[in-house]
Amino acid sequence: MDIHILPVAVVGSYPQPEWLIDREKFMAEMTPPRVRLRDIWRVAEPNLEGAQDDATTLAIRDMERAGIDIVSDGEIRRESYSNRFATALEGVDIDRPGETLSRSGRMIPVPRVVGPICRTHSVQARDVAFLRAQTGRIIKATVPGPFTMAMQAQNDYYPSDEEMAMDYAAAVNEEVKDMFAAGADIVQLDEPWMQARPEQAKAFAVRAINRAFRGATGTKAVHMCFGYAHSVKGKPSGYSFLPELDATMVDIVSIEAAQPGLDLSIMERLPSKKVMVGVISMGDETPETPEIVVGRIRAALEHLPPERLIVAPDCGMKYLPRDSAYLKLKAMAEGAAIVRKEIS
Repeated sequence: MDIHILPVAVVGSYPQPEWLIDREKFMAEMTPPRVRLRDIWRVAEPNLEGAQDDATTLAIRDMERAGIDIVSDGEIRRESYSNRFATALEGVDIDRPGETLSRSGRMIPVPRVVGPICRTHSVQARDVAFLRAQTGRIIKATVPGPFTMAMQAQNDYYPSDEEMAMDYAAAVNEEVKDMFAAGADIVQLDEPWMQARPEQAKAFAVRAINRAFRGATGTKAVHMCFGYAHSVKGKPSGYSFLPELDATMVDIVSIEAAQPGLDLSIMERLPSKKVMVGVISMGDETPETPEIVVGRIRAALEHLPPERLIVAPDCGMKYLPRDSAYLKLKAMAEGAAIVRKEIS
């Protein structure tokens, strides 16, 4: 992966257009859906894939115009970061869902695991190939991580959640390899529930992540945040599980820092990794200025050398208005350019 000093990236998602989804209905959901939420789509099924392709192209062009070096497909085809992949696996009953306690403390419907978890076909390889055909920039593709999917499911089959997570990891591993084969430069596991369930994470998350990436030949990343600002209001100022990720085979660890005011010294406990650090908050629709971004990057550089730092938003941007998301990305790219010039 050939990128210059202080590259700017997106975490994953970008706002979906109003003509594609019923945004009012989507925003009314206080937590990202874990089962399918098909009624948010405004376009009928026969034309939905084409409409999603068009909206994906718009998201990519926004990222390019804003000056982003590492782009995604905006996760435009997804109702949430996790449910598109998680509900496509065998062994999961999505018609009779189970329940689990959400990160915001409410019981929510989740997939119910009723048999061996396995993947019968690639879910996202076409998404990656479409993204690759649309841009010459470095592309990152995201997939929900095995630990998080295990925590977002009701286990009615496996003797333990750890065994369930390892089968999720095997399914993710097959998908990761297909995503790299389709043209992804970076594949990122989204693992926010390692922060929400730190004791279970300490027991088996590292092993699950390593199983998910076993034999994968591209650049590997893992993202962990405190949850979408839309649904998680009070965020802690420190991670309950993070230094442990230095034991994984990932190349990049992506963290949230701007909104929670993270003590950035914790990055020093990831000595073998590049860190994608959040310098754009999802908790405020008002775009940051480049000067604010400059200050946040400088603070990160007190703990990491520039060659190990990637600049990014805290989290996915799908809950923001599109104009706000674009201006935030633009300010981030401009701020990074200022700091890059200072240190060159």
